[in-house]
Amino acid sequence: MHLPLYQIDAFTMGPFSGNPAAVVPLEHWLDDALMQAIALENNLSETAFFVPFGAYFELRWFTPKIEVQLCGHATLAAAAVIFEELDPSRDAIDFHTRSGTLAVRRDGELYRMQLPRWELEIAPEVPEQLLVGLGARPVELLRASTHDNWFAVFDAEQDLQVMTPDFRALRSLHPAGVAVTAPGTASDCVCRYFAPSYGLDEDPGTGSIHCGLAPYWAARLGRQWIHSRQVSTRGAEFFCEVAPAATFIAGRARRFLSGQIVI
Repeated sequence: MHLPLYQIDAFTMGPFSGNPAAVVPLEHWLDDALMQAIALENNLSETAFFVPFGAYFELRWFTPKIEVQLCGHATLAAAAVIFEELDPSRDAIDFHTRSGTLAVRRDGELYRMQLPRWELEIAPEVPEQLLVGLGARPVELLRASTHDNWFAVFDAEQDLQVMTPDFRALRSLHPAGVAVTAPGTASDCVCRYFAPSYGLDEDPGTGSIHCGLAPYWAARLGRQWIHSRQVSTRGAEFFCEVAPAATFIAGRARRFLSGQIVI
């Protein structure tokens, strides 16, 4: 079996930045165990698989360990493959996923995704393992009522840059990942994201957490548009618009490599 393979840097700020995602276009779905094995072999935070169905595409995402319900950067990467490699005449794509229909549109040099909007609520208490895992106490701890992530708010960008997490402690919070955020010096806000129980200690650039971060910062700053940077080692950049029932997240994507999987 020969399958096409692309590696796309999503939410990139230039070469060797953003979040790498593997993208495997398919003509029909493979066995789940085989797709999981391919994702493990790719050893990236996400591998996206998509299949065309008439005017839309079905899309699924796998980490090296499990299939996930939503992944922003791999959705952006899959759209970039279709827009730039498979069908340059397209300006819009609808992906049918486990999180509903996700629309991606060209927006100049950016790709603009429509994702869900998460409302964050103040957590009633701070888990001890979260404090141990972060090595610092946030000024505010939030959770999305419909998703399993913690959102820890800090005072300054420097708080995030010097953070050295204890991933063993954070792993015990499964199924929750942990997003940390603070006001930015060169952007409206900054963030990092840790999900060691899903096979990725720190994700380089995470679109999905902006479903909650963008509405939070939009309300806090009193604006509709938010510029966010993920201050991981690679760095990533997001341009967000908050709507009443959706979060629009835009970013750049560039191909790093293309090749073929041989099974």
